[in-house]
Amino acid sequence: MFIRAYLRASTQEQNAERARESLVQFAANHGQRIAAFYVENVSGATLHRPELMKLITDSGEGDIVLVEQIDRLARLKKSDWDSLKQKLAAKRLAIVSPELPTSWLALEKKDDTGFTDSILRAVNAMMLDMLAAVARKDYEDRRRRQFQGIHKAKTEGKYQGRQPDLKRRQHIASLLRSGHSYSEIQEMLSCSRHLIASVAKVRIPDQGCH
Repeated sequence: MFIRAYLRASTQEQNAERARESLVQFAANHGQRIAAFYVENVSGATLHRPELMKLITDSGEGDIVLVEQIDRLARLKKSDWDSLKQKLAAKRLAIVSPELPTSWLALEKKDDTGFTDSILRAVNAMMLDMLAAVARKDYEDRRRRQFQGIHKAKTEGKYQGRQPDLKRRQHIASLLRSGHSYSEIQEMLSCSRHLIASVAKVRIPDQGCH
């Protein structure tokens, strides 16, 4: 059994690796090990994900795709979700997530007849479709509320656009000056290497330590 974990965060400022240890522990609890990790920072609303496509290309028939939550894969419009399912089905890849107990069967030994396996695969497919629809609706609802808030702020002359998290950046800058490595800062602040690198270029002055 070959398990490939897919880790995704929506923006460069978020830490896509945040769920790595919890997935390692989840696999261990089922007597399994994760053989490969595929990590990227890209919106869940698009199917244009290089690491996810690489995962599918690298996979052999019957491999397992392990994700923290189904929305790491499935925050897609229906046509894109159907396209992704076809790619996964072409290699008989099984999606497993801690949040979807019906998917855990893929981590267990199969029965001799395959009957139970077939039934639970069908149930799991229905659950995946339902969670994918919920994930997409949640995404669209949040986007709509965001646009409504921006429109209201613009109408009232209060819209300033997205502002950088200066306090977080100052904290990163302080840690860099103290000699901490990128990996240490990632671990302490759960931020991306991209954000750390951008702070390293600018070197925001520390305003809270004088």
